[in-house]
Amino acid sequence: MRLHLIRHPKPQIEAGRCYGRLDVPAMGIEAVAAALRAELPAGVPVFTSPLRRCHDLAALLHASPTADERLAEMHFGEWEGRPWDEIPRAELDAWAADVAGYAPPGGESPRALQRRALDFVASLAVEEAVIVTHAGVIRTLLAHWQGLPPERWTELNFAYGSCTRVTVPR
Repeated sequence: MRLHLIRHPKPQIEAGRCYGRLDVPAMGIEAVAAALRAELPAGVPVFTSPLRRCHDLAALLHASPTADERLAEMHFGEWEGRPWDEIPRAELDAWAADVAGYAPPGGESPRALQRRALDFVASLAVEEAVIVTHAGVIRTLLAHWQGLPPERWTELNFAYGSCTRVTVPR
């Protein structure tokens, strides 16, 4: 199966603030959509995170994109919307010590995010799809397919509005 994994455009949120499930809009969506339309195959179904920064872009790429909660960004729980420098150091250190397994208070772990993203991909009944989602989703999917250990997951970075193409076995 061929997947076109698109990271949403830059969100309209102050720098240095934790946002995962915060539903913030994105900037420059029309320009990103125009650039992507020129490189994406026609007639391919589009799936999207329900969060605005993804869904608004997906709606410009396809008349009726399919939203799926499993494509939402990691839930940072009590960290959501807080400046990173106000999150207790002990909590950040615990996350650094267990990159895949640690869940912020009231949130989910990257491993849980990976499980739901892989579940979404396994549920696809198409040979090719466009998926508009978040860096965390793309990172955990590619880490799985590349067999990367959790301590290397942060090496995978994706620019806002970028498209990563991958072929995965069915």
